[in-house]
Amino acid sequence: DNQAMLHYIRDKTAVPYFSNLVWFIGSHVIELDNCVQTDEEHRNRGKLSDLVAEHLDHLHYLNDILIINCEFLNDVLTDHLLNRLFLPLYVYSLENQDTGGERPKISLPVSLYLLSQVFLIIHHAPLVNSLADVILNGDLSEMYAKTEQDVQRSCAKPSIRCFIKPTETLERSLEMNKHKGKRRVQKRPNYKNVGEEDEEEKGPAEDAQEDAEKTKGTEGGSKGIRTSGESEEIEMVIMERGKLPELAAGTSVQEQNTTDEEKSAAATGLESAQWSRPFLDMVYHALDSPDDDYHALFVLCLLYAMSHNKGMDPEKLEQIQLPVPGAAEKTTYNHLLAERLIRIMNNAAQPDGKIRLATLELSCLLLKQQVVTSTGCIIKDVHLACLEGAREESVHLVRHFYKGEEIFLDMFEDEYRSMTMKPMNVEYLMMDASILLPPTGTPLTGIDFVKRLPCGDVEKTRRAIRVFFMLRSLSLQLRGEPETQLPLTREEDLIKTDDVLDLNNSDLIACTVITKDGGMVQRFLAVDIYQMSLVEPDVSRLGWGVVKFAGLLQDMQVTGVEDDSRALNITIHKPASSPHSKPFPILQATFVFSDHIRCIIAKQRLAKGRIQARRMKMQRIAALLDLPIQPTTEVLGFRLGSSSSTQHLPFRFYDQCRRGSSDPTVQRSVFASVDKVPGFAVAQCINQHSSPSLSSTSASGSPSGSGSASHCDSG
Repeated sequence: DNQAMLHYIRDKTAVPYFSNLVWFIGSHVIELDNCVQTDEEHRNRGKLSDLVAEHLDHLHYLNDILIINCEFLNDVLTDHLLNRLFLPLYVYSLENQDTGGERPKISLPVSLYLLSQVFLIIHHAPLVNSLADVILNGDLSEMYAKTEQDVQRSCAKPSIRCFIKPTETLERSLEMNKHKGKRRVQKRPNYKNVGEEDEEEKGPAEDAQEDAEKTKGTEGGSKGIRTSGESEEIEMVIMERGKLPELAAGTSVQEQNTTDEEKSAAATGLESAQWSRPFLDMVYHALDSPDDDYHALFVLCLLYAMSHNKGMDPEKLEQIQLPVPGAAEKTTYNHLLAERLIRIMNNAAQPDGKIRLATLELSCLLLKQQVVTSTGCIIKDVHLACLEGAREESVHLVRHFYKGEEIFLDMFEDEYRSMTMKPMNVEYLMMDASILLPPTGTPLTGIDFVKRLPCGDVEKTRRAIRVFFMLRSLSLQLRGEPETQLPLTREEDLIKTDDVLDLNNSDLIACTVITKDGGMVQRFLAVDIYQMSLVEPDVSRLGWGVVKFAGLLQDMQVTGVEDDSRALNITIHKPASSPHSKPFPILQATFVFSDHIRCIIAKQRLAKGRIQARRMKMQRIAALLDLPIQPTTEVLGFRLGSSSSTQHLPFRFYDQCRRGSSDPTVQRSVFASVDKVPGFAVAQCINQHSSPSLSSTSASGSPSGSGSASHCDSG
């Protein structure tokens, strides 16, 4: 409550400290920019990562000071950050990269990158709104038309924004303030200070002489530049909270007079107002680069960070029709920005596109943020048609890599899993220093795949698949349609552990499962269209069983045991969370059957079941890509010419809506095979149905098909 004390702390301590802190951060930023500019073949990545991490620490430290919510400290810090760092060094570097001069300046990518970090980390409303106001509406060309000498002479004026070294170091300023406020107190003579009288008399004289010399030297050097504490006290602008025009005091009078006109122009398309907004014009120009996305990625990050900043005034973003998430209902959007974003998507879908996956995903996020409301989608038909054109291009791109190979299915599912499990996190993206370097196409740099260009056919295939997924998802969301075909394997369609199944008339093979740790359990093996299951009888009901394990056939490996014809080594891997992660085995055991015939039958069913499961998924991918589907003429040796042929499969085929309830105790009959006893008769039945004559008979639906099944049962 002591205002005099607060003013003293502000003028004598906070002002010189923040002045030197801002200079220190700015000098560090210039060093970071030099590291980016002098990099050759990504050799500076280690040093650059350290510099970026240090700058992030600086921003978090500044944010910690601001969230203390000490008003007079926030006013001083906000003024110094705006007028001594963010505006003169960060924002000014956006205006014209070709302009010469001695004024410190950083490159455009570094400027956009650092501004994005500022809006992602700092949420102090007066600071972020003032900064956004200058970026969206400001024109500082007149203010920076002065020479360096003019800036030096007038740096004490609050209307001049400049990044300039403080006249004195922090130690010097604090030392002088300490001596000026020091009062001499006479000590009572005692045995402790008897010998200090001479020093006490000499000390003040020397201190006074030093102060006189400092004052004389400072006044003689320049009348316009005073000591650090006094000059900063004069030049400091105490900003009123919520009064944003005063925070942008450096803008010209003409710009302030045309702000309302610019707002109205923004509502009709923004084209007529671009000439008076050089920073905003640069932002849109960077999005329209067909050669690469080096600058576009930083611009998208900046727009995302501004729109998600909690301290941002929504009215500021409404000037460019950039909505804030969760804002009030909107009926229009920024057409120019939407066209730039759709153009990025179209370039990404080209075979030789230079758009990275991170840029594409961020473009999709911003477009959805613009046009999707709580009541629906407000995108215009012309823009939706352009987006559909980009989606069609992505379909054609994936068709080029679709060859029916097994590796394509694995990549297809891995990319979908990666996209859904690890969506874009802009905060983490802007912590990565590697994106400051020009995009590269080699994985030898260690840069994440989504942040670089593809290398080789495998990575080009992965990129094409991911582009297809992103544009397909965006198209469905904008059209208000649900996703019904992806993922290829739905969890609700699969058998789960502890499910209770009706095993009457089911084809089961008894076996002993020996786990890797030496455990032995008795189980029954059953094969489904997508899964293999290990079940044990339900003690409460005859003919029913409880699932103890279920795994996907497509992720299974089956090998024989050399010294035992009755045993099989079976391994099932868990689907990897990313293409680079190592597969984790969820089952690794030896299956021992009662004789070698049952072992052969089990191996055949598992092997062919795996092939068929993968083949069916490849057909579903072909349907997604609008490719002609070649009907499968044989499944495990059986014709698929009629519906009755499914009765003869040695494993069950059942409808897609297999799970009517989430209750694991739901009683249902899911095994459709009529082969009751596995053994030689089953093998003979398979051989009989594999013959052309019986296959054609089965396809025609004649009674001989069911008769052969009865014969198989009687055997």
